[in-house]
Amino acid sequence: LHIHRGDITDVDSVRHAMHALRIPGTSLSQAIQMQTALEQRVAEFPEVDRVVSKIGTADVANDPAPPYVADTFIFMKARADWPNARKSKADLVAEIAAAVEHFPGNKYEFTQPIEMRFNELLSGIRSDLAVKVFGDDLDTLLAVGQDLAEVVQAIPGASDVQIEQVTGLPVLSIQVKREAIARYGMSIADVQAVVSTMIGGRQAGQIFEGDRRFDVVVRLPENLRDNLEAIQRLPVPLPPNLREHEDEMLGHVPLSEVAEVSVQLGPNQISRENGKRRLVVSANVVGRDLASFVQELQDQVSARVELPPAYWVSYGGSFEQLISAAQRLQVVVPLALLLIFALLYSLFGSWRDALLVFTGIPFALTGGIAALYLRGIPLSISAVVGFIALSGVAVLNGVVMLSFIKNLMGSGLERVQAIREGSLTRLRPVLMTALVASLGFVPMAFNVGIGSEVQRPLATVVIGGILSSTLLTLLVLPVLYQVFGPKTWVQPQPSQALKPDDIPAQAVAASSPNKPMS
Repeated sequence: LHIHRGDITDVDSVRHAMHALRIPGTSLSQAIQMQTALEQRVAEFPEVDRVVSKIGTADVANDPAPPYVADTFIFMKARADWPNARKSKADLVAEIAAAVEHFPGNKYEFTQPIEMRFNELLSGIRSDLAVKVFGDDLDTLLAVGQDLAEVVQAIPGASDVQIEQVTGLPVLSIQVKREAIARYGMSIADVQAVVSTMIGGRQAGQIFEGDRRFDVVVRLPENLRDNLEAIQRLPVPLPPNLREHEDEMLGHVPLSEVAEVSVQLGPNQISRENGKRRLVVSANVVGRDLASFVQELQDQVSARVELPPAYWVSYGGSFEQLISAAQRLQVVVPLALLLIFALLYSLFGSWRDALLVFTGIPFALTGGIAALYLRGIPLSISAVVGFIALSGVAVLNGVVMLSFIKNLMGSGLERVQAIREGSLTRLRPVLMTALVASLGFVPMAFNVGIGSEVQRPLATVVIGGILSSTLLTLLVLPVLYQVFGPKTWVQPQPSQALKPDDIPAQAVAASSPNKPMS
């Protein structure tokens, strides 16, 4: 069932998603009533354009859900139309969470629409982090899950902590009184036959219509099946030997005489993973990185939560993807650096020159880390990808300057003069390369819209790394080449020799035999 408020015309304007969970067993009509009131309250915010909700399972069952679970998609207005354009989306979400907290019978999870779907597709969990408890008994799993939820809630950065609904579904319970049926000479099967026929139904015959046939099922009408008192009055036949004695009862006894009839809270769902029962404690992480949050959580769980024998805990959600990406990066990053060094060696033909240019990468990494620290951005996968891209840009300016210095030395200049003239001549190209690469990332570094979580760390790393590597190229690399460079002139290759017109006038004058070298 879909509930629409407003006309959906621009899917890209969806900015936030609110996952509303209610008590298991909530009827569809009650869920619609509660969701409608929730939508009206959210729509009162001036920053909200419209609200769209989905309850239960749609016609295309790619996202099955019970009637007591609703996905609420909040369409926001353009930031220019907000009363306070400086208000962040995090502040707005906090205000919405405080406003809907007063609605009874609801629990909420705040996330992003695409993030929610990807988390669910990748790990089956809609939240950032899932603490999975495995065991045999549902009651024990629920008790351990409540302890874990308290630990998660106490860690800074935890938000929307929820325990998977494994109980709370009303179930009709009929417990046979063994002593009572023994007095009447009855068996458990006699009582079960009456209950299954009256409540579940039993085939009594068939109806034929042409070449079609239909089963005739006998059972109580729906209004009596939902009436606990009527079920307690169901007649249970006595055995034939008791029916022959007129001084006994009239051939039957009410169900309440031989069974305990009540409505109890039973299991809502039983989830399994790898053949084992599982309970999930989910949470979102706000204001800190996921890796440090999970590390602190693991330490707290080991110290404060005592697991029964044959019960264990694992961590899933986006954390699984973080671990997988980190393992891949442990292979990709060394390979990228090794490839860069191999290309430098193939260019210069010297291990020493390749290492001198390669020193630009550590300086660039230092600048990227410093930029992340100054902006308060945690180290993420996108930031690591930015470091990989930065490594290639960092060596570019070093290659430009060192190649020109070597060509000057091959044309007859001494090393000190070649380093000086090469640094001055290549100042403008080095600055131009650095400015073009860094200024191009400025819009990404200050983006606050969709995708900013990925763009800001990457752009920040590249900008900070380029600034530090540029200083290295202009100031440190000439000094390093003066200290560790070759002591003798380098004989140029035919393809690397400079033409007379390419040598600056100062370099020609300095290399003239009629003028002493300074």
